[in-house]
Amino acid sequence: MPTTVSGTILQTPEPGILQVLEDHLVTIGDDGVIVSVVPRGAVAADRSLDSDEVLIPGMIDTHVHAPQWPQLGTALDLPLEVWLNNHTFPLEARFADLAFANSVWASMVPSLLGNGTTTAVYFASIHEPATVALAEACIKFGQRAFIGRVAMDHPDGTPEWYRDTSPSESVDASLRSIEALRSMEDPLHLVQPMITPRFIPACSDAVLEGMGELADATGALVQTHCSEGDWEHGYVLDRHGCSDSESLNGFGLIRQHTVLAHGTHLSGSDRELLIAKGAGVAHCPLSNAYFSNAVFPARTSLESGLRVGLGTDIAGGSSASLLVQCQQAVTSSRMLEDGLVPGVSGVEQSRIDIPTAFWLATVGGADLLGIPAGLLEPGRVFDAVALHIGEGSTVGVWDDIDDWDRIFEKLVRRSSPTDIIDVWVQGKHVVRSPGADKVANEGQLRSDTSDSF
Repeated sequence: MPTTVSGTILQTPEPGILQVLEDHLVTIGDDGVIVSVVPRGAVAADRSLDSDEVLIPGMIDTHVHAPQWPQLGTALDLPLEVWLNNHTFPLEARFADLAFANSVWASMVPSLLGNGTTTAVYFASIHEPATVALAEACIKFGQRAFIGRVAMDHPDGTPEWYRDTSPSESVDASLRSIEALRSMEDPLHLVQPMITPRFIPACSDAVLEGMGELADATGALVQTHCSEGDWEHGYVLDRHGCSDSESLNGFGLIRQHTVLAHGTHLSGSDRELLIAKGAGVAHCPLSNAYFSNAVFPARTSLESGLRVGLGTDIAGGSSASLLVQCQQAVTSSRMLEDGLVPGVSGVEQSRIDIPTAFWLATVGGADLLGIPAGLLEPGRVFDAVALHIGEGSTVGVWDDIDDWDRIFEKLVRRSSPTDIIDVWVQGKHVVRSPGADKVANEGQLRSDTSDSF
């Protein structure tokens, strides 16, 4: 039986365009797909938002390192290669312990949902059981997820104690993980596997070739890092004599909806290649500020036709919130336009605004992945977040000063997880705030989530 939600909808159907649908009624089918979005009129809804609440599309995080959740916010003063070898790889190696992995997943998935992240694109670890357990957690808590067991075998780019034992084992383990995720009981079809070579420095040519063949054989989407910083970008040039994009394409890994993290060092010809292949970039503005040695040209990339989504890059980025990433995306674009060094001019017409950044976190991510999400409109899934913007919220609305454009900018820049009231994924109600239903543990996912509104 269809269900209904009513309230004011704020969303961005195009970069730079805020759409305001005041007092509208959303009808959702049993399959979680939106049937209609119309003015409410006198119709009563199953869930009616108050006048100080708004509805936004669920957000899509296109780049998350799931095993790095426990180190979120730490060691970000270090160079990337030091950060990886001294902090990240030792932590990821611990995911051989399935009990430890499950404890992390049980913390991370509800926390991301509580931040309004309805879809996440996850790098797991090299461990098959931990990868499957991550998928199980996403299904249990109700988050849409793209999940890849990380393939990494290169003796120069990985420690002996944390790598695949051989190229053949790397490919075979990745195939087993794909098959395991596809065979899971998943009534809402929330989880999809991804082919995930970590990045070129961590993978032998044999693994990269095998991952390309696996993509051909299975049809699974591909994710990896690409032209992230001076060190990684220069390494690929030295090893393969070409850019990351050209190298990955040679191995058959640049494909429709391939997700390439960072891309700050992409050239114009690299962008043309990705556009022609239907691939795109997970723009991680906060992480890029720490590790990428450059600012990703978001506006130029969008105007060229490149697919671009937004990512937290947990834990290379210090915040799990995509709203924080929206803020940083705007800030980084201003720095790119104005120039980073006194006396050195920036790149003209580089700045983006808050609606464009939010578009990256919703519609852009959906387009990058090829999923019908990111907007509240008929034919797309009902992935949505209800937020409180009234008295007691962190948004700070002034009725005699703020119009919807200002309210939306404040919402993106200032709201926090404490302002999130409800979260739905595929029409299923998965998060309800403590302030809304008197649950004592603030911000935690209800253990008795149901389909009710």
